[in-house]
Amino acid sequence: MRTVVIDAPGQIRVDTRPDPGLPGPDGAVVQVTAAAICGSDLHFYEGDYPLIEPVALGHEAIGTVVEKGPEVRTVEVGDLVLVSSVAGCGHCVGCATRDPITCVSGPQIFGSGGLGGAQSELLAVPAADFQLLRIPDGIDTEEALLLTDNLATGWAAAQRADIPPGGTVVVLGLGAVGLCAVRSAIAQGAGAVFAVDPVEGRRDRAARSGATPLASPALETVLEATGGRGAAAVIDAVGNDTTMNDALALVRAGGTVSVVGVHDLNPFPFPATLSLIRSITLRMTTAPVQRTWPELIPLVQSGRLDTSGIFTHSMSLDEAAAGYAAVAARTADCVKVTLTP
Repeated sequence: MRTVVIDAPGQIRVDTRPDPGLPGPDGAVVQVTAAAICGSDLHFYEGDYPLIEPVALGHEAIGTVVEKGPEVRTVEVGDLVLVSSVAGCGHCVGCATRDPITCVSGPQIFGSGGLGGAQSELLAVPAADFQLLRIPDGIDTEEALLLTDNLATGWAAAQRADIPPGGTVVVLGLGAVGLCAVRSAIAQGAGAVFAVDPVEGRRDRAARSGATPLASPALETVLEATGGRGAAAVIDAVGNDTTMNDALALVRAGGTVSVVGVHDLNPFPFPATLSLIRSITLRMTTAPVQRTWPELIPLVQSGRLDTSGIFTHSMSLDEAAAGYAAVAARTADCVKVTLTP
C-alpha cells in the first residue's frame, strides 16, 4: 500500500509498505477513501517533535471496512466508517466512559509512531467496535472527517471552557480547530465570541460564523467589551507560549482557560501565583472523540452546527508534500486539506 511518510522536518514522501493485517480478533482493516492533514501533524513537519525513524502520518480518515475480526459486532465489511483519531483498548473502565484518553492501557493516536498513519490506502484499526462508527445518513465526507478529530476537539474545547449562558468567549487561533471552536461556542450559548488570528482571511471566516474578528493583541478590545473584567472563557487553539500567556491575560478572575492547541516539548513557564490569586481554572484537553459523536452528529445532520468553509483544498495522496507545505504556510486561503488515495 501507499502511505505518507515523514523522514525529517519538512521532508514528506509517499512510501510503499506491506498491507496491514488484522490487529487482533476485535480489529478491522479500513480502505481509506479520504484523509486529512491536521494542524497537529505540523509538529512533526516543523520539527517540534523528534523523529528517530520515518513516521507514517495522519490521524483523520474515513473509509470502507474491507476486513474485520470475528469479535467485531458494530460494523460489517463494506460499511463506510469514520475512524476516531484517538484509540483506546475499548474494553476497560476508562473506555467505558467513551473517552479513549482515559484508557487504562493508555491512549494511542494514529500517525504518531505506534499505530499506522491514516494518510494511507489501508489502515489497521484495533478495537473496531470502539474506534469505528458507520457514517450516518446526511453526513458528507468533509463532515465525517471533521468528526474524527477537529470538530470533536473544538466542541470539547467549548464544553470544558465553562461558558455561561450569554457569556463572552475568546478563541485564539483560527485554523480548523479554532474555527470549529468558534462555531461550537456559539452553539453552546456564548453571547459574544471574539476570534483572534494574525491572518485577516481567517478572521473573516470566523466572522461569517457570527464571531467578532480581532487581530492580536486583543486585550484592550476584550477589556473594553467586558467593562474591564475580561472574558468568561478563553479557548486556546494554538497552544504555544504566546497564546497561553495571552489566554491567561484575557480571562476574567474566576474564569476558565481551555487549551486544545498542542504545545511543543519545552516546559511552559506557568504563572502559578497570579493564576491562583485570580482563581483561574485551566483545562487542557485531548478530545474524547467517541463521546462527542452522539451530541455532534444530530447537530451536523440538522444544520444547526455548520461545518462548511473549513476544508479549502483537496489533493491526491501523491500530492501530500504540496499539501503539507500549503497547510504549514497558514495563509488565508488554505485552512485544511483532504488527501484522497
